[in-house]
Amino acid sequence: MKKFVIEDSFWSLFPNSKIGIVTCHNIDNTIKDKEQYLEMISESEKEALKYLQNEKFSENPVIKVWREAFKKFKTKKGARSSIEALLKRVHKGNHIGPINPLVDIYNSISLRYALPCGGEDIDKFDGDIRLTTAIGNEEFIPLGSEENSPPYEGEIVYKDNKGAICRCWNWREAVRTMLIEDTTNAFLCIELTDETRLIEFENALKELANLVENNLGGELKISILDINNKEIVLG
Repeated sequence: MKKFVIEDSFWSLFPNSKIGIVTCHNIDNTIKDKEQYLEMISESEKEALKYLQNEKFSENPVIKVWREAFKKFKTKKGARSSIEALLKRVHKGNHIGPINPLVDIYNSISLRYALPCGGEDIDKFDGDIRLTTAIGNEEFIPLGSEENSPPYEGEIVYKDNKGAICRCWNWREAVRTMLIEDTTNAFLCIELTDETRLIEFENALKELANLVENNLGGELKISILDINNKEIVLG
């Protein structure tokens, strides 16, 4: 039985963070209606503009909080949070295209709530998945590359027995565990570092789960991990 475990090396840096997980089993992630998801993302892009009121992009609170978080551990030069990357595209007027239903749904939620969202295929995990600090020798083949690019020692990563799954917390994911149309069991996450946004975080989790269930079926479960609740069974 695979588990998701958040190790103490993470909590020592981010004791007040919360990680929301939606575990999805027996879903149908095949692409049936691209226009439906294109419209979903387009609406979220419009809503996301409300988070970018400051003319200086990096000074908007939803960006700034993650810039500060990334200063607490070793990161690859230029690495930014996934939500900053999405919001920067919206800020520049570059639309986000559909990929597959799960990715489209979590991208739309990420934009709508200005929170980092991600997802992986549970069946591709080698053993438990952990949110922890890297040793520095973990294998990592990022999307769009065939070359190994291991994390730095002390870098925040998601990892399993085979290597890193996502580098610099939520910056870049590995091709090995990415969500594809054939995915039937998925691990979706939303990450919170700003305690003042707890209600938005909880609402985002509920909406994420509802959208997946209503569109892709399956059995879903929401879990919230914090320093007092460090692991869950993925099933």
